Amino acid sequence: MKTEIQTIGTIHSPFTKLEGMPIQPAGAADATGSVVLDPAFASGLRDLEGFSHIYLVYLFHRAAQMRLQVRPFLDNREHGIFATRAPSRPNPIGISIVELLEIRENRLTVRGIDVLDGTPLLDIKPYVEAFDRVEGSRSGWLEASLDEISRKRADGRFT
Repeated sequence: MKTEIQTIGTIHSPFTKLEGMPIQPAGAADATGSVVLDPAFASGLRDLEGFSHIYLVYLFHRAAQMRLQVRPFLDNREHGIFATRAPSRPNPIGISIVELLEIRENRLTVRGIDVLDGTPLLDIKPYVEAFDRVEGSRSGWLEASLDEISRKRADGRFT
């Protein structure tokens, strides 16, 4: 089945090149960016200002062709694409949780952005701790510490 999805805006960040950018929001804790919605979708932002954090759902528009086995940034072994957050996916969709700082008309200011400048935005969803936080969760093969994740930067392996 083929489905069409439209973009609803553009994400702007300080990261203009894939190489050297953070690989997760933990590595971009102080990075500030903006999300510019197409004005046709601006009324959908109503009541979002009460949320401290939001999910950005976006297109990995610069990802290399799809691969089912990848060597992620935080391991030297290959893993199945669905056991990673690598961008070379069958449907190149990414998600990031960012802090929502401000909304002005169709522009959101966010912090903790780990997305390439100019990334097409597909959706915005509010982060709700009561729904989204999972007690006792496991992280599979990923044993990296928060410090290691925050220091790791992208190389050219997915371009």
